Amino acid sequence: MTEIRPLDPPFRLSGRRVFVAGHRGMVGSALVRRLAAEDCALLTVGRGTVDLRRQAETEEWMAAARPEVVFLAAARVGGILANSERPAEFIYDNLAIETNVIEAARRAGVAKLVFLGSSCIYPKFAEQPMREETLLTGALEPTNEPYAVAKIAGLVLCRAYRRQYGCDFVSAMPTNLYGPGDNFDLRSSHVLPALIRKIDAAAQSGADTVEIWGSGTPRREFLHVDDLADGLVHLAKRYSGEMHVNLGIGEDVTIAELAQTIARIVGFEGRFVYDATKPDGTPRKLLDVTRMSALGWRARIPLEEGIRQAWSWYRENVAEAA
Repeated sequence: MTEIRPLDPPFRLSGRRVFVAGHRGMVGSALVRRLAAEDCALLTVGRGTVDLRRQAETEEWMAAARPEVVFLAAARVGGILANSERPAEFIYDNLAIETNVIEAARRAGVAKLVFLGSSCIYPKFAEQPMREETLLTGALEPTNEPYAVAKIAGLVLCRAYRRQYGCDFVSAMPTNLYGPGDNFDLRSSHVLPALIRKIDAAAQSGADTVEIWGSGTPRREFLHVDDLADGLVHLAKRYSGEMHVNLGIGEDVTIAELAQTIARIVGFEGRFVYDATKPDGTPRKLLDVTRMSALGWRARIPLEEGIRQAWSWYRENVAEAA
């Protein structure tokens, strides 16, 4: 692994115009919260004003707004079911958004851009924990291949723009995310918010069992979105290089262990029934976070504390409104 050293002096965010693309999503809203402490001029734009999938709209807005820093958090995301049912949307929307924003940033003379990849772009059977160099060394997980291909293209775009145009565009590779603002729709959510919703509903109704897709044996790493936002800001300040950088906690749990933790938090005392006819997805996804540690950053929010926060947000903002 190539030695990595933090920028000294760090890249300055203070006093700069910072655009968060996708500010209404879970990641974007966490970035907005985090950037409030950076003394920067925050720029956002809603989908009703600018559709980032449309090149002309994106370039016109960027030319007028003149951001100096861009955090590219806008994306179409979802779990196994959503990826399986709408693969064309997942590849088209993500390719269009990242291509338009990255090119518009170059044209507008943006000083720094941080692009968000996803750990699902690593090979399905990658050696664990997954190092950054693992990218493109094996076949992808079929259930989310269109999304993964789009995200890989975004990483390569940033790398190519750095080489050809000298743009300081960097890429972060976050692990599975959760927290306030998550998607709890059972047809499109990821595993952690889906389990919070199902197990909470069982606890509230007094049900004896909760059905969980798959065997419960796959291992997953989970990072609280507020930790992610802090890590992205740190990366913007301290890193400049072609290689994408993994962002995680360096620890994982089985889906069964995750379900048991959620049950303990929400007060569910029943049992879990595992539906082995449903796909497990990738057997394990654990990131090697050596590079991010070398840059001087580590996650701070323990999983159980983070799940308790996410559950509280769900009860206040989703369950009560249902």
